Amino acid sequence: MTGKPKVAVVGLGVNNRPLVPFLYKRGMEVIVADKRETSDLHHVLWEMGLTDVKVLGGDSYLNDLSKVPDLATVYLTPGMVKNLPEIERMRKQGAAITCETDVFFQECPAPIIGITGSAGKTTTTTLVSQALSASGEKAVFTGGNIGHSLWEDWPNITPTSWVVMELSSFQLELVAHSPHGAAVLNLAPNHLDIHGTMQAYARAKSNIFRYQNPGDWVVFPYPPTVLYHMEARPPGRILYFSLQDHGQPGSFVADGKVMYRDFSHQIMSCFPVSVIQIPGSHNVLNVLAATAIVGMMQGRMSAMEEVVSRFRGVAHRLEKVRIHDNILYINDSIATAPDRTMAALRAIEGPIVLLAGGYDKHLDYAELGQAIARSLVHHVVVLGQVQDKLAHAIARYTTMPIEYADTFEDAVHMARRAAKPGDTVLLSPAAASYDMFRNFEERGERFREIVESF
Repeated sequence: MTGKPKVAVVGLGVNNRPLVPFLYKRGMEVIVADKRETSDLHHVLWEMGLTDVKVLGGDSYLNDLSKVPDLATVYLTPGMVKNLPEIERMRKQGAAITCETDVFFQECPAPIIGITGSAGKTTTTTLVSQALSASGEKAVFTGGNIGHSLWEDWPNITPTSWVVMELSSFQLELVAHSPHGAAVLNLAPNHLDIHGTMQAYARAKSNIFRYQNPGDWVVFPYPPTVLYHMEARPPGRILYFSLQDHGQPGSFVADGKVMYRDFSHQIMSCFPVSVIQIPGSHNVLNVLAATAIVGMMQGRMSAMEEVVSRFRGVAHRLEKVRIHDNILYINDSIATAPDRTMAALRAIEGPIVLLAGGYDKHLDYAELGQAIARSLVHHVVVLGQVQDKLAHAIARYTTMPIEYADTFEDAVHMARRAAKPGDTVLLSPAAASYDMFRNFEERGERFREIVESF
């Protein structure tokens, strides 16, 4: 017995890696458990300057961990199934089951603005971060699901800073604290292979506001249909965003301009909708959500306009790769669920050859099949685990050509052959990438490489 609290960090990936030295320096006895070989884990820890941290590796790592006595807390990596028998065993033995995000929520000295939703998180987070930074009043630190660990910024974050976090359902699932400010952009079925049900997915998302105080706030789309799926109700103040005036605090569009109404019902004209550079009505909604957040944080709306007018989007999100033989190629690899692909179809003008399919997250494609039939798509190339499911959903509503591809490279070349001058070849998979790639970024980069080789 060391007398130190005994804690376990499960998964030594991007999210959990910075947590190990943080807990170690707090005087805790840390155990790292991961399915990788113990030699690999020791090497990673050695690079971090931690040579006396116990590791459990290999296929039996979780079972071995569940046999460790007196575990006080277990920090699970995002994205793993949380109701595994070994985890339930540790919970019954008295261990608190939590995550790295909850530690950050508790320990961060600065106000946190958390942004979640099924789509639009990265775009909105980026807009908010850039607008608050351009306002110039405080240091702004951005991270979370956007790909940057805020633990790297930890020494520089102070009570006078602002922290903007993109938060996924996986990061929110186990938290017991909420950020000072929050936004739920939208809600559509996603990650049901991990969460199991839409109810569980919505419950995870609702944790972003569930534990707020009365003085805290949250931004919702209007009407707030997202709340229909959520068991929790916001304990703090609520703002809304919408393409029409909703009469409530928040942002809206009137006379071609983005407007902001504060809690005293004073209305500010912010900037013309025409300055928004990113395509699609879904991106106008992302800008409106960002405007409501920046308004609530008392950032400068002139800074918001500057950012919006020069913001061209984020990679893999309706990214224009190139025009070749008068055919436009667009990379929308971020579309890992049907609702994102439907938004992409609404944003593109002119005939479309759609390239879709990938890893099966147990999602329903019926609505997407209808949307494709009503859209400007005239040819579809399907691939991956969901290709049969996707093809059948489309074929129920249209007789357009549907081609099956065995590989990603074949799919891109099939789409190229099917396209005519003036068409758009759109990679918008409506599925995750894990059956062929490590992540959606790698898939988008491969698409870009192939197209640029034409």
